[in-house]
Amino acid sequence: MTSPRTLLLHTGGTIGMAPSPEGLHPATGLVERALDRLEAGGAVDLKRLDPLIDSANATPEDWNRLSAEIAAHHADYGSFVITHGTDTLAFTASALAMALEGLDKPVILTGAMVPLEQPGSDGERNLADALRIAGEAEPGVWIQFAGQLLRGPRARKVHSAAHDAFSGWPSERMPRRAGPRLIRHAFGRASIAVLPVAPGCAMQVIEHAMKVCDGIVLRCYGSGTVPNDPVLAGALEAAAARAIPVVAVSQTLEGGTTLGTYEAGAILLRHGVIDGRDMTLEAAYAKLALALATCPDLAAQRAFVEAPLCGEFGPTT
Repeated sequence: MTSPRTLLLHTGGTIGMAPSPEGLHPATGLVERALDRLEAGGAVDLKRLDPLIDSANATPEDWNRLSAEIAAHHADYGSFVITHGTDTLAFTASALAMALEGLDKPVILTGAMVPLEQPGSDGERNLADALRIAGEAEPGVWIQFAGQLLRGPRARKVHSAAHDAFSGWPSERMPRRAGPRLIRHAFGRASIAVLPVAPGCAMQVIEHAMKVCDGIVLRCYGSGTVPNDPVLAGALEAAAARAIPVVAVSQTLEGGTTLGTYEAGAILLRHGVIDGRDMTLEAAYAKLALALATCPDLAAQRAFVEAPLCGEFGPTT
């Protein structure tokens, strides 16, 4: 029988930082003292994932480390809470939702904009809310922040300083990858570039990336338009010749891409670019990374990215 207890995985981030001569840095003991103040120790087991990191230094190896911990203890706990830095929290939430096929427990990510033991901290409230909602939420990967429970693969950080730093968007699916039993999928070491277009930007940078990287997330204008530039066309031809996946997402916060709506986006369709629809950048990056790690060729990678997996796409109309 699964225990009703919660496993708290502390990875670092602002919530557990303290001042140093060079600025805030991860420190030990802060989350532990907060649990004591919340009198949560009787229902929560804390595991610190050393070395604690600033989430700006997070990599897919850290996603693997977290998914491995959840998989190892999936049968032992009723829920999981992850304390995490806010800068890449949405990337981690998307990655875990995709990596943990068959997850049937709630996984709640939270953090803080101000460290736990500094004046005006939001950390203790966020931690208390995450621990409470862990016993109530549906199975899946969620972000609890500033009083909001957000779907992990549909959320992103939208403010660099406000306590209410995250926003989320709806989905027809729960934030979990369905399956009859838990299967953990690991991320590899693929070289992925995130490339935005801008008026008059250096297309040679995009061209170089498409010649050397394993995959590309291309941040387009609006519903999926890009400059009609011969260097970009040549770059897309190089990517197609190398059979590497290029996923188009929108630079706008809402609406997503619909490739082919405008003539200015036809170049993408002609070169086999994958329509990322309304995935967030974070979800598209994580999904492409997992496709490169688990799919044998471009056709399989395309099918993987295009198929709904864990609520990363918005409602269809």
